[in-house]
Amino acid sequence: MSTFGDVARRPLRRNRPFLILTSGQAVSSIGDQIQGFALLLVVTALAGPSGQAGLVLGVNTAAYLLFGLVSGALADRWDRRRTMLWCEVGRGVAAGAVALAMALERLTLPMLYGFALVTGILSTLFQAANTAALPSIVGSVLLPRALAVGQGLSSTVRVTGASLGALAWGVGRAVPFAVDAVSFLLSAVSLGLIKGPLRGQDPRQVPAQSSRRLSAEIREGLGRLWNDPVLRRLTLAQAGDSLRYGAGYLVIVALAQAVGASATQTAYVFTGAAVGALVGAAAADRLAARYRLGRIAVVMLMVEAAVFPLYAVAPSWMVLAAVAAAESVVVPVYSVAVNAYRMRVTPDAARGRVAAAAQTLVTGALSLGTMLGGVLIAAYGARTATFTLGCWLAVVAVLTASSRQVRQAG
Repeated sequence: MSTFGDVARRPLRRNRPFLILTSGQAVSSIGDQIQGFALLLVVTALAGPSGQAGLVLGVNTAAYLLFGLVSGALADRWDRRRTMLWCEVGRGVAAGAVALAMALERLTLPMLYGFALVTGILSTLFQAANTAALPSIVGSVLLPRALAVGQGLSSTVRVTGASLGALAWGVGRAVPFAVDAVSFLLSAVSLGLIKGPLRGQDPRQVPAQSSRRLSAEIREGLGRLWNDPVLRRLTLAQAGDSLRYGAGYLVIVALAQAVGASATQTAYVFTGAAVGALVGAAAADRLAARYRLGRIAVVMLMVEAAVFPLYAVAPSWMVLAAVAAAESVVVPVYSVAVNAYRMRVTPDAARGRVAAAAQTLVTGALSLGTMLGGVLIAAYGARTATFTLGCWLAVVAVLTASSRQVRQAG
């Protein structure tokens, strides 16, 4: 009988647990994209063009900020496969309930807030368990390639998600949520085909004991992240980049409107970003194998700092799309290298907590960036905001490059 240690030494195309897990996630990601597009339209239809849409979406982010650290500790305590399976079942039931309420014309805004909260919490727990489980499935050697495959699938879904969402919405208002429910349940079935708790084989790397206080386990995860100088610097750099990313959405939309882009043309700009991310994901594992982590981190941040200000001088939506594609190549390359390093240096029993701590910081910066983008545009205009964010990226790049430990990390 093959163990996970045996399976992890196989090429990814012959690694059955990895193929099953990735296929299930791809299906549920497509459903998520379709549902996300429809959710905006549903909230607008129920509440009109108010701030309700932003509040509903903000509940998802709030769930991560409030529950992220706890989810990491639970992912290290519980059977990770079962945790992911029941999270998918829960999200499927929630999406199905919204679809049924819409079909019966009984859907209300409080229901949507509840849906956003439940799915946000379950998504947070699923992500923590999935991140912690991946190294035990693919092994440390193939980890960058596995992460790159995940980034590539995510980018592909981003390219097609809005179009599929519009198509499903055209068939029927409840259809996007029904599709999402089915996608989650299919993902749950795929997880049921994987055997074992998805943990490392080292007997010393046992799950955190339930007799320990959850707060103590959370502090341990935070300590592992903060006390490693390379992880600390690179995670702070990710958070700094995420702050820019959050502000960048509003800035790019404002710049597209300034050059006369229609709503469809503005969507093409973000499609360009998704295509760029897909290209970056395709090259990420090869670059991670060829170059040291420190070089990748510093070079990618500097490239992003140099490219981002070009948004401000783009004369048309097509040039904006080209800049978006060029800039977005960087993100998956950097993310794959940093995340692979973090997973390799973190013991299996603590991976959920360390990953959740890092993601909570990055998500918080993303939320702050979204608010900051609106403030900068209102106060100084989109172009000045773009140059300001470009300067911020340059500061992040310089501070990261100034660390000898980061430069030598590999």
